[in-house]
Amino acid sequence: MDFHSDQLRAFAAVIDCGTFELAAQQLNITSSAVSQRIKALESAVGRVLLRRSKPLRPTDSGQVILRLARQTAAIQKDAIQALDPDRAEYTSVAVVINADSLSTWALPALASIPPEARICFDIRREDEAHSTRLLREGNVMAVITSDPEPVQGCVVSLLGKMRYLPLAAPAFAQRWLDGRQLSDALSAAPHLVFDQKDELQGTYLRERHGVVTNPPQHVIPSATDFTRAIVAGLGWGLVPEDLGRAEIANGSLLNFDEAGAVDVPLYWQQWSLSSAPLTVVADAIAATAAKRLR
Repeated sequence: MDFHSDQLRAFAAVIDCGTFELAAQQLNITSSAVSQRIKALESAVGRVLLRRSKPLRPTDSGQVILRLARQTAAIQKDAIQALDPDRAEYTSVAVVINADSLSTWALPALASIPPEARICFDIRREDEAHSTRLLREGNVMAVITSDPEPVQGCVVSLLGKMRYLPLAAPAFAQRWLDGRQLSDALSAAPHLVFDQKDELQGTYLRERHGVVTNPPQHVIPSATDFTRAIVAGLGWGLVPEDLGRAEIANGSLLNFDEAGAVDVPLYWQQWSLSSAPLTVVADAIAATAAKRLR
């Protein structure tokens, strides 16, 4: 197969923009030219690469080509900047980071990267158990994930384990948990989840306490507000150790199950290519994770 850079750029633009017309505006060419480049690319691959939906989406084969298009653009930009460092531009690095990592240790890791690296961050927030989908689709360069299985064309390394503590406000614990066997109490007590993908509390209930019923749950899609909601007494929840220790120390929350800490392993997955900006980000993430994760 012979891939041409103009065809790959056109394909990435179509996915980013959602239509041929908007992609044409971005590339400063006609819609017909965009269509011809996509057809030529599909002919070279021998497969349909686009779902003709609104917006346009890649097929499974198209996801592979999209990753190639993004990686090719990154390599070309690296080469241009290496040839002419004085005219180096900022490079955007798209990374998926789960909300709990963002609210605790990941932002300090990114902030440690010196300005002269000329990197802008395109942070996508996604649950750590679902983040590899965006990597597989070619939309991001790297992810923090709980999935140790590498996506095709990517490499993976262990960052460490993020510990979660089962916490509740003292008044909530007194009303719902005190004086009862914990498994019975938790089968009825309200709890919090981050979103519909958040399985952490449900897994804790089943595996540690054998609770298979569906207790009331509140959905709080913000890492900061999640902890605030527990402090307010809305329900119990599993809170990152970094955040939970401070609330325990000031008496706002208590650990109602001292032996029930949950450790979630986190991995760094990234494109398997030599990219200076991506390497800088990966090194910063790994260095901070070594200090902040278990």
